[in-house]
Amino acid sequence: MNGLMMDVPLSTSGIVRRARQLHPGKPIVSRRADRTIHRTTYGECVDRAVKLAAALRRLGVRRGDRVATLAWNHWRHLEIYYAVPSSGAVLHTLNLRLHPDDIAYIANHAEDKVILVDKVLWPLWEKVAPQVRIRHTIVMADDGEVPSGTLDYEALIAAESAGGEFADVPERRAAAMCYTSGTTGKPKGVVYSHRSLMLHAIGLALTDAFRLAERDTVLPVVPMFHVNAWGLPFVCGMLGCGQVHPGPHLDPTSLLELLAAERVTLTAGVPTVWLGILQKLDSAPAAFDLSALHSMVVGGAAAPEGMMRGFKERHGLTVIHAWGMTETSPLGTISRLTSHIEQLDDATQWAYRAKQGRPSPLVEIRARGEKGLIPWDGTAMGELEVRGPWIAGAYYHADDGREAFTEDGWFRTGDVVSIDIHGYVTIQDRAKDLVKSGGEWISSVALEGALMGHPAVAEAAVIAVPHEKWDERPLAAVVLKEGATADPAELRFYLMDKFSKWWIPDEVVIVSAIPKSSAGKFLKSALREQFRDRYGQANPSLRGLSRSS
Repeated sequence: MNGLMMDVPLSTSGIVRRARQLHPGKPIVSRRADRTIHRTTYGECVDRAVKLAAALRRLGVRRGDRVATLAWNHWRHLEIYYAVPSSGAVLHTLNLRLHPDDIAYIANHAEDKVILVDKVLWPLWEKVAPQVRIRHTIVMADDGEVPSGTLDYEALIAAESAGGEFADVPERRAAAMCYTSGTTGKPKGVVYSHRSLMLHAIGLALTDAFRLAERDTVLPVVPMFHVNAWGLPFVCGMLGCGQVHPGPHLDPTSLLELLAAERVTLTAGVPTVWLGILQKLDSAPAAFDLSALHSMVVGGAAAPEGMMRGFKERHGLTVIHAWGMTETSPLGTISRLTSHIEQLDDATQWAYRAKQGRPSPLVEIRARGEKGLIPWDGTAMGELEVRGPWIAGAYYHADDGREAFTEDGWFRTGDVVSIDIHGYVTIQDRAKDLVKSGGEWISSVALEGALMGHPAVAEAAVIAVPHEKWDERPLAAVVLKEGATADPAELRFYLMDKFSKWWIPDEVVIVSAIPKSSAGKFLKSALREQFRDRYGQANPSLRGLSRSS
C-alpha cells in the first residue's frame, strides 16, 4: 500500500516563506563596494524578493527561464537567490573570475534570458555583452545611476506594489544551475532541483555536518557564484541564521573585521583564504576578537594539517575539513570525528581531521581502481564515485560529459582516494594531478600538505614534470611567508623523514605567487606548462634514490 503522508513539495519557496514568517527581524549584513555596511532583515529581504519576482514576470521571465547573475556576495544577490527559484525560474550564477569569452560561452550554453549585474562589474560585462543573447540587462547600483540601455534594479523593485508570498514549485523542477570550472574541457552545466536544494540544506544543518542553528551568524567567504555559496544562503534562510556578506572585499583584514564585528559563528571558504587569514592572525594575534567563531569550514582543495593545527593551537579556532564538487551541490563528505576516533591519541585525531571525512547522510561512496572496487583499508587507491539525492545524475545537455556517470547511476568524481575501515575518505590527488614515477604513484596533495607545515611556507603546489628516465617526477613550487626565509635544499630535507626518498620532489622552486583558478584553487595546469621542460635531462638529484628506498 502507499504511504498516507501529505505530498508537500520540497521547494525553495518553503524556505523563503519560513524566513519571513519565523525570522523577519534576523539580520542580513553586507559590505558594499565602497566598504560601507548595509543592514537589512529577512522580512525586508523577502518582501523585496517578491517584488523582484513580479518585475521579472513583467519582463517576460517564465517558468524554466534562466536568469543569470554577475555579482559579489551581498543582500541584493540574496534577494535574487530567493526570488528567482521561488517564482519558478532558474537561478544561474556566472563566475565573475572567468575570462569574458568563457562567461559568454556559459551564458549562451545555458540560454540565459536576463542578467543582473553589479555596477562595479560593468567593465567586465561590457566585454561579455557583445557575445551573448540576453533580452534584458538589470544593473545593481548603489549610486542610483545605471548605464544607458539597462534597467535599474532598485527602480524595478520600487515600481512594484505586489505583496503576497511565493507558491510552491514542483520539487523536481529546476531551481538553479552552476557550471564546472572547465579545467579539463568546456565548462559543463549542473542543474539543481528544488528537492535537491532542500535536502542539501537539511543535510548541511545536521550536527555531524555544519552544526547550524537559529542562533548562528554565518559569513560565506565562498562566492555566491560558486555552487550556490555551498548552499549556505538556503540553509540560513531555513533556520533563521544571521547572514554576513563580504561583497568584493576578500582580503584577510576585511574578512577578519567582519568576523569580529558581527560576531560570526561559522564561516566557509577555500584553503587559500584561510592561509592568508592565518598569516594575518599570526602577525596580529590580539587584533581581532573571534571568540564567537565556532567553525571555519574549508573545502575546494585539501587543507594542510599544519594550517588546521595553527588555527587551533595558536588562536583557539576550529577548522572543519569538507569535500565536494559542483556536481555534489557541493556537500559530499565532512571530517567530524566519531566517538571512536575521539578516544585515540592526539596525533591520530589530527590525522583524521586532515582527511576529507565520512560521507554526509544520504550520500553513498565507493572507489574504483584498475581491478575494480577497492577495499576500505586506508591504503588502496581508486577513483571516488558517489551517489545521493543532491548529486547530479547528468549534465545540462545530457550528452555533455556522459562518461562521468556509470551505468549503474554513480558519479565519477575524478578524485583518487583511499577509504579507511571507518569510512573516512582521504583524497590522494585529482586523477590528472597524480605523479606516476617509475610506475608508482606519488600524491601531490600529501607533499603539499607537508610542505605547508613548514614554518616558512605560505603556499605550496606540487606538479608532475616529464622525465626521460622515470616518466614523471614531482616538482614543488613554494611561496614563502612574508619576511621568512628557506632555501630549496632545506625544504627537500624537511620532507625526508615524512616520505620515502623517491617521493621527494627533485626540485623545490621558490616563486612569488602560485596561479589560482576562478575558485581559488591552485592552477596546476599553468605550472605544468611553465616547468614542463625542467627535467629534460636526467636530474642529478635523483642519484641514490631507488624504488626500494
